[in-house]
Amino acid sequence: MAKDLSSFEEIINVPFTDQLLLRQAFTHRSYLNEHRGEVVGHNERLEFLGDAVLELVSTHFLYVRFPEKDEGELTAYRASLVNAVTCAEVATDLGMNDYLLLSKGEAKDQGRARGVLLANAFEALIGAIYIDQGYETAQAFIARYLLPKIDDIVQKRLWQDAKSTLQEKVQEHDGVTPIYAVLKETGPDHDKHFLVGVFARDTKIAEGEGKSKQEAEQSAARAALELRGW
Repeated sequence: MAKDLSSFEEIINVPFTDQLLLRQAFTHRSYLNEHRGEVVGHNERLEFLGDAVLELVSTHFLYVRFPEKDEGELTAYRASLVNAVTCAEVATDLGMNDYLLLSKGEAKDQGRARGVLLANAFEALIGAIYIDQGYETAQAFIARYLLPKIDDIVQKRLWQDAKSTLQEKVQEHDGVTPIYAVLKETGPDHDKHFLVGVFARDTKIAEGEGKSKQEAEQSAARAALELRGW
């Protein structure tokens, strides 16, 4: 059972005027199918609005923070900053998982599926804050909880498509295309964990881990770039 949302208001220090708006931000479409008497709608419209607010706030932040970067790099920074993985991380840090209103079926989802639900709810929450409290409060909320993630993104070069960069470098220096292979796969179907190696010819360059093959491959590529000083 989801917690009382008043405790969540205290966590984020945003007291809502319209409590039903906050409830809607946490309400998944599937929940309404099992609760016909629910007084609020699902959160998809709020998510649509919140996504736009998030994009504007993050774009302005990056424009000011990195005056020397061109629009191509800023776009890559923004994509890493506002993607589902980052939004789900922030939502998890805020404890939003405890407040989600889901159907019994959706409530069983974990791993990547739950991450998507959390990311959507996070964007819906931004939309709800914008409607209830205005742009400045929504901007302050994003600045407090999401924008600091940019430091880690830039430091670890998470904004790069590491696989594409590595392919160019390996082809240039070794004359071959790097290949990826799953070295280890653990966990149940709903929460898999992958260990992937990246190879040039038969030589392993580096390893990477992730909750999907794609994530592990990007991690391996970043590790290879770092090891080879690229």
